[in-house]
Amino acid sequence: MRIAILVRLISYNSAMHIVIPGALPEPEVAAELAPHLAQRAPTLARWLGLGTPRHAACPASETWCTPLEHWLLHASGFTPAQDEHISAGLGPLRLPAPDDEPVWLAELIHMAPSRDGAALLPADTLSIEPGQSAALLEAARDLIDDSGIGLTPETPDTWRVHWPGPMRLACASPALVAVSAVNDWWPQDPAARPWRRLVNGLQMAWHDHPVNLQRQRDGLAPINSLWLYGGARRSQLGRPLPDDLRIETALQAPAVAQDWGGWIEALAGLEQRCFAPLAGAAPTLVLTGRERTVELDTRAGWLRRLRPLDWRRWWCSR
Repeated sequence: MRIAILVRLISYNSAMHIVIPGALPEPEVAAELAPHLAQRAPTLARWLGLGTPRHAACPASETWCTPLEHWLLHASGFTPAQDEHISAGLGPLRLPAPDDEPVWLAELIHMAPSRDGAALLPADTLSIEPGQSAALLEAARDLIDDSGIGLTPETPDTWRVHWPGPMRLACASPALVAVSAVNDWWPQDPAARPWRRLVNGLQMAWHDHPVNLQRQRDGLAPINSLWLYGGARRSQLGRPLPDDLRIETALQAPAVAQDWGGWIEALAGLEQRCFAPLAGAAPTLVLTGRERTVELDTRAGWLRRLRPLDWRRWWCSR
């Protein structure tokens, strides 16, 4: 009996962080979805009633990154410089460089025409193989050398950017640009001219490259551009991310597409795969919406467990 009680206590006091992008629909939609959440994800609904929500606004016009990225940077204790957006911290967050130089990154992407001018497909949707990345880099070697900008591969889909001198430039995260429009975020600052020239040259050099011709034959989008972001230093990060961090992205795509039927089905899948197996735990939940986050610590006292909050009141409001 004592062993069983101890196991329940350990489980209940778990400090796991579960981050769920797309879990905060806009209020007019949330009111319609709340009954489905209660029915299809009862474990999540119970957790939502146990924690006191802590709301944070993160408008893209100020952060230049997604709400998920904003939370990750906040959790890392990132301190932007006086003239930086918080998105600058994505450089050192994603590449823990051994030096304390500004970390600028270029992500391999697909740029496509759209009604708003151009749309961006980020690297995590492109299935980029290491050999493809290496071949594209080699094809661009002369252009890169002529530009004076250094590019070194860090992963198949991300290259580090080395400027010939100090650089101050505001750049949005590729994840944010992917859910908005390229024209809204394309850097127009005069300092970005060398970068724009290099990218224009790369787009022409890669247009009919064998890598992209083969990708099109395979039904894959070509890798036809780079997106620049980052710029902060490692020393601006105050702490590591939680070791127990778990990011569940199943709701993100249907939320962005406003496919609420798909959102409900994805939620049911999360209940079976993620929430129900952790029903005895008391995680910290982080829910993100279009431009906001809510964080809840579900380690409630006995009174809250007896009388949970009506989570619908805050979940369906701004």
